[in-house]
Amino acid sequence: MSAVSPPPSNCLGGEPVEQLLKKAIALFESQFKHKPTHASCAPGRVNLIGEHTDYSDGFVFPMALPLVTVMVGAKASTTGKCQIITGSENIDSSKSCEFPCPTKTDRLEPGTPLWANYVKGVVDCFTVDIGEVAPFDAAIVSSVPLGGGLSSSASLEVAVFTLLEAMNPQSSPVSPDVKAKACQRAEHNFAKVPCGIMDQFIATMGKENHALLIDCRSLKTKLVPLKDPNTVILITNSNVRHSLSASQYPVRRQQCETAAKVLGVSKLRDATVASLEGARGSMDAVVYRRAHHVITENRRCEEAVTALESGDYVKFGQLMSQSHKSLTEDFEVSCAELNELERLASEVEGVYGSRMTGGGFGGCTVTLVKSEAAQRTMDYIKAKYSGTPTFYVCMAGPGAYQLQLPN
Repeated sequence: MSAVSPPPSNCLGGEPVEQLLKKAIALFESQFKHKPTHASCAPGRVNLIGEHTDYSDGFVFPMALPLVTVMVGAKASTTGKCQIITGSENIDSSKSCEFPCPTKTDRLEPGTPLWANYVKGVVDCFTVDIGEVAPFDAAIVSSVPLGGGLSSSASLEVAVFTLLEAMNPQSSPVSPDVKAKACQRAEHNFAKVPCGIMDQFIATMGKENHALLIDCRSLKTKLVPLKDPNTVILITNSNVRHSLSASQYPVRRQQCETAAKVLGVSKLRDATVASLEGARGSMDAVVYRRAHHVITENRRCEEAVTALESGDYVKFGQLMSQSHKSLTEDFEVSCAELNELERLASEVEGVYGSRMTGGGFGGCTVTLVKSEAAQRTMDYIKAKYSGTPTFYVCMAGPGAYQLQLPN
């Protein structure tokens, strides 16, 4: 993977990669008193449709964002340890951490600060899967909002892995699926989040002006063009982050697994609405609703791909609205703020559809809207929303890549 210069930003509301790179370099030099030698960049993502289906072997349809995590680094000359500093705000505690380099037999363990577990997990998995790394210093900056449902975690994980690739060229090339699976395992084992594969896949495999259909069972992918200049993606951050988010994710996953057992299938991917209705009397009412969401959301995801391929944005928008209703009523992962944002967007002429995106309980909505109506939509939401929203108007961006440092 060769290093490239930062591309021009295609996101209204997001800081350009070039500016993030300058910040990362300044932070690195201030902290470590030497210059970085390598740099990486990995995107956040927005899931257009197909929410909470990935861990049931279902379908998801995300796109990579121009909102990114940038990481710069260099091998450490004196400490013999890995030292990391982040410029991110609103993290759990210290903005810096250090840990010894793992070996294949002497592995790392999770610890504090909590954000550092995402870094440590990737370093540990890289060591096991690819090869041992030398001690290094690194600085991290990001434009992906924390807790916004835009996968700041996978963006960080993939940025770390990509930097390790750059600093350890003997390990290259690493296939995108190997990289994604290593980063997913890092999140499972170190952050203790039993996430599906979607976020890491889109962070490694995204392509500019395309969304990516992912079959979370076969791991087959399909790029679908999303480059109509008359249509844009509007992301609205509610700027609320309810504490239920982390605790309820494993609960929802367990409920889906329970439903699959009742239905006699390995995953809800294999169930149908008809089979679910047939087993309704043998199933807890809450578990039934969770399964109903997953089964119908998989169907909506497939229909949305067909709609986008044929340029039927009206149909795509209708499916987004149906998805939001299902996430609100069946899966119960929305909240008052997200429901308000979805309702307000749907009241604006030129909006095709809107829905919550991400894990839920706060974070963002994603809206498919005519380009000429984007500003009107933002103005309307800003005037009517009970909170203080943040907006990003985006086209699909690329997956992870190595950045060229300025001379």
